[in-house]
Amino acid sequence: MSRHYKDFQLSSIEHFCLTVEKGSFTAAANMLGITPAAVSRSIARLEDRLNVRLFVRTTRQLRVTSFGQAYYEQCRQALNQLNDAELTIKNTQSSLHGLIRISAPTPFTHFRLIPFLLLFKKKYPNIHIDIHSSNRNIIFSEDNFDIAIRGQKPKDCNLIARKLEDSELIVVATPTYLQNMGIPVMLEDLKKHNCIEFELPSTGRKISWHFCKKGKPIELEIKGNFTILDDFLATNELVKNHAGLMQVYRFSIEKELKSGELVEVLKEFNGATRPFFLLYPHAKYLPLNVRLFVDSLIEYMSLTKQDYL
Repeated sequence: MSRHYKDFQLSSIEHFCLTVEKGSFTAAANMLGITPAAVSRSIARLEDRLNVRLFVRTTRQLRVTSFGQAYYEQCRQALNQLNDAELTIKNTQSSLHGLIRISAPTPFTHFRLIPFLLLFKKKYPNIHIDIHSSNRNIIFSEDNFDIAIRGQKPKDCNLIARKLEDSELIVVATPTYLQNMGIPVMLEDLKKHNCIEFELPSTGRKISWHFCKKGKPIELEIKGNFTILDDFLATNELVKNHAGLMQVYRFSIEKELKSGELVEVLKEFNGATRPFFLLYPHAKYLPLNVRLFVDSLIEYMSLTKQDYL
């Protein structure tokens, strides 16, 4: 059964998708190099053809309707697929382009993601990457991210979660702090020390410390006179300035351990880890540049883990 699109205008759909993404006719028009009025007329023709309102227009704001949001999600996938089909035919790395928006926790961003991105950009220079470095959880449908990296597997069944690694946790301090306050030998000794705390921005809950004793996991609530909110890497700076003990990811203080700036304690109770997951929406179609990024990061992390064995 054939279907004819006599009034079909691909440009109108492109104008509509860009307006949803930019939030206004003016911003979309600036990207397209045309006038806001031209964008508005183009979308009005699309609404007439569909016989449905795609936007609620007021003098102060432009809001996409529920029909418009559903139409946008389908159209954006279709436009991306058309673009990828063209890139596949051209079949050259230099032709791959587009925007990838990523949200990742600060320690993973600094010590894992950025080294990978520098290599990825050398191979695919025309792909633009926006990085949101924060420990705050995101909502894909509202925050418009392609990929997120988080320290726990989500309950949302609409997200695909692929584990990147299990990151080892260790407790460290400076030699100066340990000389002044003593070296903890047993977990009970932590009560006598200033343990730097970190509060999760999403829940407001302070993170407990995790250990292993004779193969069994142990979770401890710790106390101290410093609590860091949101920026986990600030805890690294505090511990390096003799402020107390801190449980950190080993990968985030490798240089300091090698130089002797920081010292690992309570080694007998090592073995606890936290996972990092790569998350992206469950969809029938994933843009080519995003799919390439996902596969490349997973491959990179598997090689990185081998290097650390």
